[in-house]
Amino acid sequence: MLSRTVLAHQVFTGVSRAHLASLVEELTGPWQAVVEGRRHEARGGARKREAGAGARHRLVFVDRLVATLIHLRHDLPHAALGLLFGVDRSTVTRAIGEIRGLLAERGCAVPDRPGLRLRTLADVFAYAQAEGIELRLDATEVQVRRPLAGRGGRRAFVSGKKKQNTMKATIVADHQGRTLWTDALRPGRMHDATAARNEGIGICFRHFSDVEVLLDDGYLGLRRDHPGQAVTPPRKGNKISPPEVLEARLRARHRHSSKRITVEHALADHKRWKQLVRWTHRRETLPVTYRAIAGLVSDRNTTS
Repeated sequence: MLSRTVLAHQVFTGVSRAHLASLVEELTGPWQAVVEGRRHEARGGARKREAGAGARHRLVFVDRLVATLIHLRHDLPHAALGLLFGVDRSTVTRAIGEIRGLLAERGCAVPDRPGLRLRTLADVFAYAQAEGIELRLDATEVQVRRPLAGRGGRRAFVSGKKKQNTMKATIVADHQGRTLWTDALRPGRMHDATAARNEGIGICFRHFSDVEVLLDDGYLGLRRDHPGQAVTPPRKGNKISPPEVLEARLRARHRHSSKRITVEHALADHKRWKQLVRWTHRRETLPVTYRAIAGLVSDRNTTS
């Protein structure tokens, strides 16, 4: 069993010690509430013994948090984590399920606004309109395991772009590449614009008329429906266009790409966590995992 100090190092967890300490302070209370709620349900009523009585956790909260971060960062198997922390694999599995859910519920941090976190797309649009921020939106795909033969909906996960079974995440970032929000994830076959519409982006555009979102060519339908707010690159000139027109449009596309590139940097920050490179676990748990990692990345970018 390795030293807890070594396992809590940034090399293993992906977060600094100061960040880890703030997570411990923030999540200890909610975790204790979850544990007490589960015990209350199991007892069927109020506790009959004093607080602190009874068996102790073999894996204390800090170790549970560290084990979850290591799992998210390096995709280390639960059995291997059990060996590192000196507990059974089932204990690690239960701990990761608890902490991962708490991390996902936190939402994304807001720059220079301690304590304020964005959890919905409407929150992001309200924040952008209040602060005068131009948003960047893009989608990324995470490869997942192919559904079993004979199971309905197998084709829904086949990405037309990657030719693989994937799930699609829609990300919103600001002009500095800081993650502000991620959606609940959709099957990879769904079009990028459709995924954004299903998250209610059309309603957000109508309610927050001053917000502009930079998009790529995959969102031309949004530009058509919300002109002046959904901003995509200028269309390429055709072959009969004068050379000066072709050159002007090419420069305009480069300017748009240079402004929108920050959302690509945000996506690259997410993919540094191994679990988002290729998901080998149950597809049902990928959305909560992605939201947990996005929240952690937003914390780091806010405090850096």
